[in-house]
Amino acid sequence: MANDCFKVKPTTGLKGKTTVPGDKSISHRAVMFGAMAEGETQVRGWLAAGDTEASLASVQALGIQVDRHSKNELTIHGGKFTPPKDKLNLVNAGTGIRLIAGIMCGQPFESVLDGSEQLRRRPMKRILTPLQMMGANITATNDRAPLTIKPAQMQGIKYDMPVASAQVKSAILLAGLFARGATAVVQPGPARDHTERMLSAMGADISSDGTTIVLKPNGALKPMDLTVPGDISSAAFVIVAALVVPGSDITLTGVNLNPTRTGIIDVLKAMGADLTVMETGLEAGEPVGEIRVRHSILKGTEVGGKVVVEMIDEFPILMVAALLAEGKTTVRDAQELRVKETDRISVMAGELAKMGAKITETPDGFIIDGPQQLQAATVEGHDDHRVSMSLSVAGLVAQGDSTVMDARCAGDSFPGFAETMAGLGAQIAVENV
Repeated sequence: MANDCFKVKPTTGLKGKTTVPGDKSISHRAVMFGAMAEGETQVRGWLAAGDTEASLASVQALGIQVDRHSKNELTIHGGKFTPPKDKLNLVNAGTGIRLIAGIMCGQPFESVLDGSEQLRRRPMKRILTPLQMMGANITATNDRAPLTIKPAQMQGIKYDMPVASAQVKSAILLAGLFARGATAVVQPGPARDHTERMLSAMGADISSDGTTIVLKPNGALKPMDLTVPGDISSAAFVIVAALVVPGSDITLTGVNLNPTRTGIIDVLKAMGADLTVMETGLEAGEPVGEIRVRHSILKGTEVGGKVVVEMIDEFPILMVAALLAEGKTTVRDAQELRVKETDRISVMAGELAKMGAKITETPDGFIIDGPQQLQAATVEGHDDHRVSMSLSVAGLVAQGDSTVMDARCAGDSFPGFAETMAGLGAQIAVENV
């Protein structure tokens, strides 16, 4: 498995109907919040991927019993945490470590949160500062993991976030569950609201006016019974593939259409994408629906401001769409991309350059003049799931046969990516090298 690569050939005519794996953000929260609830939480459609498995293993290490009925169906027996025997290993999960940090700050025992070398490179000061303001005894090495947390009495605060971030907001709100008094978080702009939706569904006293979220501790959370909707971030790879591969016409069903997550849909529509979105219901407080995608002649666009937060994970695949679009695409206000699993601006620009792409990097984004004809190449996934999948989609429209090395990391968020794409007609296969 460690040496898996994707072999990708030029493709025409993606066709059919498919689903994508469960939403990663909601899957992280389902196991963590379910673990804190009093009683049994039932979860169907859970994303069994590298990052979410790390969160699941962490709550189990805290003494929470989880019955696994299948890969994607869990019963979580929530209740009281017990001291872990070892460090909690969040592996590559940036969401996992930042969210569980908020929870662990309120526990009556010491814990250490750690992960892979990749995770240890990711900045943690953004959560350390507000958690310490709340009274948390949390320390780090040079503002990086491992994080050491000792028991402390938490106090509610009002915190003005310098930048909109769902992970920071969630860490503060989760710590607020164990604090004295109310906790308020003021957002400078929109950020994913999965935490607020799920906590509200579990009976937490939480309110929002769109800018300020206020949480008042009010006892134990109620257990849930939910089906996790499909992840729009995973759907984005399939969507862009259908847009750029000639003759394509596909439909994705059961996709999460939370408006704080659909920035990629808005941007692609602004580029001229033939996308039809239809809501079909609600699941765990989240709007769900289907998306029909047909091959389109795209046009360049400008992306910046609040939409960046609504599609921060989709910029690697947007780069591929921009390379095939007519005219200039300019992205700004996306400096967050430089501190993801990798510096995604630099890594994507470098790997796509191997395929002949010309991309101008800027400190907070990039500029692409299209359309550009890509050439087949051997490229590296850099242990970043979104990079490896984006490069695979680029291979579908390149001249010649491409190889994406280090493709196993796609399983961090989209297990079965190659199989899903192949089921729609994509010339993509997993090989061991």
